[in-house]
Amino acid sequence: MLERHELDVFLALAEELHFGRTAERLHVSTARVSQVIAKLERRVGVPLFNRTSRRVELTPVGRKLAEETRPAWAQIATAFERAVDAGRGLTGALDVAFVGAAGGQLMAGAAELFRKREPGCEIRLREAHMSEVYPWLREGEVDAALARLPVEEPGLARGPVLVREARMLAVPSDHPFARRDAVSLEDLARVRLLRLPESVPEALQRSCTPHATPAGRPIEHAPAASTFNETLTLIGAGRGCFIVGAQVRRYYLRPDVSYVRFSDAPPMEWALQWRADAATARVRAFSEAAAVLVGGHPG
Repeated sequence: MLERHELDVFLALAEELHFGRTAERLHVSTARVSQVIAKLERRVGVPLFNRTSRRVELTPVGRKLAEETRPAWAQIATAFERAVDAGRGLTGALDVAFVGAAGGQLMAGAAELFRKREPGCEIRLREAHMSEVYPWLREGEVDAALARLPVEEPGLARGPVLVREARMLAVPSDHPFARRDAVSLEDLARVRLLRLPESVPEALQRSCTPHATPAGRPIEHAPAASTFNETLTLIGAGRGCFIVGAQVRRYYLRPDVSYVRFSDAPPMEWALQWRADAATARVRAFSEAAAVLVGGHPG
């Protein structure tokens, strides 16, 4: 098996046909070039170059080896350069997913700021349903996604919290809770909570659809919905309730659904998430731009 430095020396000498120029090109000594070529020739079993005091030329075997290895080596070098560019560079394209209108507005603002900071990189925003976010991330269909926390998914990383919002309970507009100013986490024992899609990580499932109240009272679960609008439709039809963030009052007003704040629930948090093995410079720079956009004070 050829090592990279051996192939570099062989192909450079095949082009230069001069040991001195090859050494200068590769920033090594002439003796080093001679040693590498001699080692290759011992492994091949025949000379690869004919050397005289005046000239260096390829032998038939050397010429054939150069012709067959040069295109493949060029492809490998190009692929490696692209990988370096994807990992360290800030050019190309970045696909970012979001869920819901509020998430879209935040990501649009982050994308605008990012374009000003890194004009060589294109941001492509994509709306995702709740059931699509994590499959898209796992399969590499998007580079990052704004999604709800907590997530304890192996192989996923995240940026700083960008949004913290009060938790609210979405209930049918004719539900007794709709006439209240607030509900408590213990009140969840008196409703059926709609579940998130199965593709959503377990930690987020437990946060949005707990099995019991803080005092240990069981919470009944209703069927899962695939999209947020489907969830609201089921709520309006009296099929269940759902824990949401306060931004829904602005973006999802419906006559058949009411939103009641929790008096004792922790805030809901959102952050950019991505695959840990795909934490490129583009992803990190976009996450930084999003954090700058919210001024380091999520809200």
